[in-house]
Amino acid sequence: MYVVATAGHVDHGKSTLVRALTGMEPDRWAEEKRRGLTIDLGFAWMDLPSGKNVAFVDVPGHERFLGNMLAGLGPAPVVCFVVAVDEGWQAQSSDHRDALAALGIEHGLIVLTKTDRAPERVEAVTEQARGELAGTGLREAPVIAVSAQNRAGLEEFRAALDSVLAALPLPDPEERLRLWVDRAFSVSGAGTVVTGTLTGGTVRVGDRLTLLGEGGERAVTVRSLQSHNSSVDSIGPTNRVAINLRGISAEDIHRGDALLTPDAWPITGELDIRRISGISFEDPPAEIMVHAGSASVPARLRPLDGDHARVKLAQKLALIPGDRLVMRYPEARVLLGGARVLDVDPAELTRRGDSARQAEWLAGLPATGDAAAETERRGVVRGTWLHKLALVYSESAEPPADANIVQAGPWWIHRPVLVAWADRLRTAVERLHERDHLSPGMTRGAVIDNLDLPGSDLLDTVIQQAVLEERDGYLCVPGRPLGLGAAEKSMSTVEAQLAKNPFAAPEAHELDDLGLGPRELAAAERAGRLLRLEGSVVVLPNAPALAMRELARLEQPFTTSQARQAWGTTRRVAIPLLEHLDSKGWTRRLDGSQRTIVR
Repeated sequence: MYVVATAGHVDHGKSTLVRALTGMEPDRWAEEKRRGLTIDLGFAWMDLPSGKNVAFVDVPGHERFLGNMLAGLGPAPVVCFVVAVDEGWQAQSSDHRDALAALGIEHGLIVLTKTDRAPERVEAVTEQARGELAGTGLREAPVIAVSAQNRAGLEEFRAALDSVLAALPLPDPEERLRLWVDRAFSVSGAGTVVTGTLTGGTVRVGDRLTLLGEGGERAVTVRSLQSHNSSVDSIGPTNRVAINLRGISAEDIHRGDALLTPDAWPITGELDIRRISGISFEDPPAEIMVHAGSASVPARLRPLDGDHARVKLAQKLALIPGDRLVMRYPEARVLLGGARVLDVDPAELTRRGDSARQAEWLAGLPATGDAAAETERRGVVRGTWLHKLALVYSESAEPPADANIVQAGPWWIHRPVLVAWADRLRTAVERLHERDHLSPGMTRGAVIDNLDLPGSDLLDTVIQQAVLEERDGYLCVPGRPLGLGAAEKSMSTVEAQLAKNPFAAPEAHELDDLGLGPRELAAAERAGRLLRLEGSVVVLPNAPALAMRELARLEQPFTTSQARQAWGTTRRVAIPLLEHLDSKGWTRRLDGSQRTIVR
């Protein structure tokens, strides 16, 4: 299916053209039919001779219904711009022209209607329309002259539309979903139904989606699907679609709400924009209406410079860099112009000069944003966020080769930020060593707290940049001697005693008298100068090997008492030493009293 919106001045025959082409009545309201005036969006469809199926979104042309017109035009990829030859270009023609210029619509037809009333004016109105549309995407669009009354030109219209549709870029059925709702109603026996134009992605029966609207984000489930009154199990782009939703009342859904793939879109209430048409931002109104998709949201506008501004929305929307917005005065039925979204999570403007600095940064951004610039601004960012912004093609995309960015797992890090973290970490570890000679170093948890890292999975990259090593779970400077400071003399005394008698482990009170507490003994063990066994028994690191040498001389198996006598020590030392040998697999316990050497 292809979706085509109409545009043009009131009473220039948009609805009449759709009716003549499709045989369907696009005006849905009794008041519209009574007054002969389109008030709200109308819908009709037909098949072209090529087999292409076309759905028309017929928009109102009267200035009082400018918001409704924008709701229909916003999501549409193709437009039929209608100008009646008997009246020529009119005031609302200019408003609709400005709207499609702001929205960046580049595909469509220029349709001259009511040719039966003034056939002699076709050439002049063609020239007039081409001149007025010269600054839009329709500057080179085909011009077709038709009359719905005598059906002249309708076949030429169908052929021209077929050619326009054949040149459209193919939408992506695997794209994440963002469906702007244009109608919500309740059907007896079915419940809540919403309609909209699906321009990307695929909807399937049973899908769980997020509905974003005035009430925030709510989870809903697709109960059933219809397109052109036919039930389907799934539907892709580009299509008009009716979605029967479970989990919400129709009264809680409004035009401008959006159905989204869960957790796939940035949700923003504040954004920075670039003017692409209309008035300068030097002295704009503070209060405006912002139109995006089918949404119309009150907003406050704060100029940053003549071309860039900060917009604070009254209601959050799902927007990404590159999205187009239309701005208008809240009360007057006049467009202010169009803008492009540049930043959906902008920095706060709290200090003097912040506005100028932000404007300068925005001026350097391309129209659809830049992943490297976003990373540089934030210092560090997850690939998932860049993917949400549509700045990278996948969550695992790599930074550009010429960007000053380091990738660490799911993170992109601006290199100066990484260097600053590494310098802080190296300095903190060095100062810790200087302040406390017994400290084994800094734990990973302390590093994360010290650096305020946004994720623990960044730590290995920072450690590598800081040129630190990890020993027994502690980060320290490579090659640093593990000294004992003031406890060095006492440690030498213990080492000398154990060198004479390896199994005569000092008693706890003797260690206390020497000033060797748990921290000093732990530091000595890390330095490879002591081995601590259960029960606060300390021996030299070579004690197990010496013990095995003595055990090898015994008849196997041997008892604990025989081992104690061979070592010339007490049960206080012998039992934890034997358990240590068991744990290393050098000896094996046979029963309650006997062991053997493992050959």
